[in-house]
Amino acid sequence: MRTKTLKKNRINVVTLGCSKNVYDSEVLMGQLKANKKDVVHEEDGNIVVINTCGFIDNAKEQSVNTILEYVEKKQNGEVDKVFVTGCLSERYKPDLQEEIPDVDQYFGTTELPGLLKALEADYKHELIGERLTTTPKNYAYLKIAEGCDRPCSFCAIPLMRGKHRSTPIENLVIEAKNLAANGVKELILIAQDLTYYGLDLYKKRNLAELLENLVKVDGIEWIRLHYAFPTGFPMDVLDVMKREPKVCNYLDIPLQHISDDLLKSMRRGTTHAKTTNLLKDFRKFVPEMTIRTTLIVGYPGETQEHFEELRDWVKEMRFERLGCFTYSHEENTHAYNLEDDVPQEVKQARANEIMEIQSQISWELNQEKIGQTFKVVIDRKEGNYFIGRTEFDSPDVDNEVLIDATEIYLKTGDFYDIKITEAADFDLYGTPVNANVAKPVRKELKIRSV
Repeated sequence: MRTKTLKKNRINVVTLGCSKNVYDSEVLMGQLKANKKDVVHEEDGNIVVINTCGFIDNAKEQSVNTILEYVEKKQNGEVDKVFVTGCLSERYKPDLQEEIPDVDQYFGTTELPGLLKALEADYKHELIGERLTTTPKNYAYLKIAEGCDRPCSFCAIPLMRGKHRSTPIENLVIEAKNLAANGVKELILIAQDLTYYGLDLYKKRNLAELLENLVKVDGIEWIRLHYAFPTGFPMDVLDVMKREPKVCNYLDIPLQHISDDLLKSMRRGTTHAKTTNLLKDFRKFVPEMTIRTTLIVGYPGETQEHFEELRDWVKEMRFERLGCFTYSHEENTHAYNLEDDVPQEVKQARANEIMEIQSQISWELNQEKIGQTFKVVIDRKEGNYFIGRTEFDSPDVDNEVLIDATEIYLKTGDFYDIKITEAADFDLYGTPVNANVAKPVRKELKIRSV
């Protein structure tokens, strides 16, 4: 018996995992809207589509728990149907069908037409770049390729996303223009590997040419690069970054480790020396560049000496942005054949040590920003602060700039020149220097005597 009244035939899309999943959910929602379906994102609906993540243990656990939560709601009559799609479903469909049979249907990452059919909608091929964005209005993700051809030993993405497939430049330009027409000012380019872009379509690494086309899109002010791969990095990208003000001086390049032994076992195709020289070249050609990286600790065979080499290298390189994760032993990957021999408590202690070092580095680099003025985009308001970012910061993962909302009014999605007055480990505090910034309006109560 239904215990809660929900609007009939409203489809609620629930997104878990990375920005690639966010993009996929937005495409699904765009297709549903084009079919005149009532679709919402993470709001109440009697039909639920869960877009899952299956990358590492924590993500898989969250996805399974979310599926179980909505299955229970279905059993209680709170929702009518539950569909599951995404990476977890692609990777473990037979197991999920057996263990959680109350889900109406499971779909993989390439089965969008089938999912739409189950939702009584048609897949519309003509919808190039049309989607319902779920991010704040000023930025959106632009997925330039799907899948990955890299052989990294620890990674299950090729199992879930398949081989690398680039999207043609002309399609991405159309998509960028559509986003700009809807108020998007910042494009965040994503893929499993940005630097591989174009090899399948154009027989060359073509990220630089794509950037040169995207900077011509009116309304786009920032273009940000996520998920570059160090081996075979196309250096002409740096020329575009240096020449084009719309391309942020920012690069997300996951490096994973620095020990030659572990890099070889990880099948990364590089060495300590090559990686260090690449980073030095980045800083030489674009001195203003902010580099974000991610590291893995606790990989099979990582000794204390390997970890100390990594720790000392982090101190030496002084990355502006860094994340550190513990190794997850994933079945059907090359590394799964190795013994997962680093205890979990050691993995966590090593990750904590790296992040403590990075916290100090970030604090020191932030202190240097005090007194400087930066172009900042305002993402949102929280409590008594407007929250913004510089071109050196990506949403959700990097530093934020906080501006006192009790003293000044700023418009979400707009850019302002902000002078930094204080700095913490990962937050900056500032005040606008724009002459045209308004004071907040305070309403006075008018009490009428009776």
